[in-house]
Amino acid sequence: MSVSRRQITAVALAAIPLGIAAPAQAATRRTLYIAGDSTAAQKYAPAAPETGWGMALPFFLHKGITVANHAVNGRSSKSFVDEGRLAAILDVIKPGDFLLIQFAHNDEKAEDPTRYTEPWTTYQDYLRLYINGARAKGAHPVLATPIERRRFNAQGTSQPTHGEYPAAMRALAAEEDVPLLDTQALSLALWQQLGVEETKKYFNWTATEQDNTHFNPPGAIAVARLVARELVRTRVLARREVCRLDQEIPESWITWPPAVAE
Repeated sequence: MSVSRRQITAVALAAIPLGIAAPAQAATRRTLYIAGDSTAAQKYAPAAPETGWGMALPFFLHKGITVANHAVNGRSSKSFVDEGRLAAILDVIKPGDFLLIQFAHNDEKAEDPTRYTEPWTTYQDYLRLYINGARAKGAHPVLATPIERRRFNAQGTSQPTHGEYPAAMRALAAEEDVPLLDTQALSLALWQQLGVEETKKYFNWTATEQDNTHFNPPGAIAVARLVARELVRTRVLARREVCRLDQEIPESWITWPPAVAE
């Protein structure tokens, strides 16, 4: 599958940022591209209240940073490349921009050869394509370990679900000298802090669905806050480039645009 002009336009329209800051000069504006899966992706009206954390990230960034959310449901580091989605980003990314890369949820699906990667070999190989592609364009690659699912054991302890993938990404980040947002460890700790029942308020639990992978608005906002804080901690962004890190974000700020055809 290739990415059409219509799809790229739809992504751009869905990535309009919010923020509070003095107007920035056009020449200094930078774009943060997200390459990832359904946990980060833009959701549309039929999917509400399911919410990707990429939908909430603009609330924490000043207007000098625009978010272009290219994350798509069901994609792995491999299938995102094979469908031409990385190439579509690299066609438009500019020097000084950022490419934030978060995959693993679908790389783990060994039964699906179109998506599966092995943590210490092909997963790292595909991630290098993102890293090298961004650098070749003068942009800054940023790796983010996969957000944890909601899973607790009988004792109420939040359980890791991503196997060796987070460790493989951490090792690659160190090897390639790429900033690492350790959102897997941080989300695991957050779910533990919230506990078994409270976490249901952050995932896409509805009257008809008990989804322990995808978020609702509070969950997406909470994860986006983790991402924004990590962007500052790793010095990808300066503190002045983020906002509202300690402020409540109204759920009403989340909106789901009409669906677009693939």
